[in-house]
Amino acid sequence: MHVVFSPDHARHRPETYFRAGGFVPHPEKPERAEAIVAELRRAGFAVEPPHDYGPAPRAAVHAPDYLAFLDSAHRRWRAMGAASAEVVPNIHPGRHMQSLPRGLVGQVGWYTTDMSSPIGPDTFAAAVSSANVALHAAERVLGGAPAAYALCRPPGHHAFADMCGGFCFLNNVAIAAEYAVRRGRRPAILDVDVHHGNGTQGIFYRRRDVLTVSLHCDPADFYPFFSGHAHERGEGEGRGANLNLPLARGTGDNAYLESLAEGLATLRAFAPDILFVALGLDGYEGDPFAGFRITTAGFGRIARAIGELGLPTVLVQEGGYNCDDLGKNVRSFLEGFAAGNRP
Repeated sequence: MHVVFSPDHARHRPETYFRAGGFVPHPEKPERAEAIVAELRRAGFAVEPPHDYGPAPRAAVHAPDYLAFLDSAHRRWRAMGAASAEVVPNIHPGRHMQSLPRGLVGQVGWYTTDMSSPIGPDTFAAAVSSANVALHAAERVLGGAPAAYALCRPPGHHAFADMCGGFCFLNNVAIAAEYAVRRGRRPAILDVDVHHGNGTQGIFYRRRDVLTVSLHCDPADFYPFFSGHAHERGEGEGRGANLNLPLARGTGDNAYLESLAEGLATLRAFAPDILFVALGLDGYEGDPFAGFRITTAGFGRIARAIGELGLPTVLVQEGGYNCDDLGKNVRSFLEGFAAGNRP
């Protein structure tokens, strides 16, 4: 399996994270990716760098004003003499506030969904490299490889077309899927992160050419709270092309696999010719977000079931925050997928 990775991920080193009423160390740190790539190299996987695919694939998914904001926000922040080293919001528009402000402080709130995604001096460069990793893996599969793994960091599935949040800035899996659409393919996205991929859903919610399926912890009391509910099935032409399968906290391997079977049946009915998996490992029983109780062996079982679809597949890294076990969990997934995806 092709493994794609860029060391430029380390240019994003977030520090500010406000959670449940207080500031805590940021869990989306460079050590996450380094733990994964080290384990895969020990296991004998060859790792390759991505090409630069230019701005067009990003612009095909994200709004031009949002991309300009990400590119310039930190420079503008420092130029105005802001107190913090990172760009962080202190206000967000409510449901009845609908005007884009001229000033930077207001724009930071406008373009961010929460306080989890501080923007540093090189955050945009790292996010661009992450999108290129996903695109390179997609290009490998579009070129005939049966599967490829994109070791993306920062992650992407919480990024909307015009908003960042949930540690995400550019929606890597959406960018790669749209790239496939423009190459004449019929993609589906399966999100197995413990958190609902609200940004991915938002990007494709009114489209019928890309199926989005997500298994995640019930957002009634779990991030991202405001989306990921079972009744959200898409709108307009996209009605029926979005499936959410929320699961209870503490869900383990067997119950997860039962729900996954429903998602896989929906995928088969859609009949995609390429599959993108938003691969979160934060459903792990030892993950600090404590949503599910998936075991290391369980990730292999989940991956094998996905591999048995027999589809050309791009695996795009999302969450997973237990650095001690993250590498072995990714390895279990990749090996399980390969076992299921044999001709």
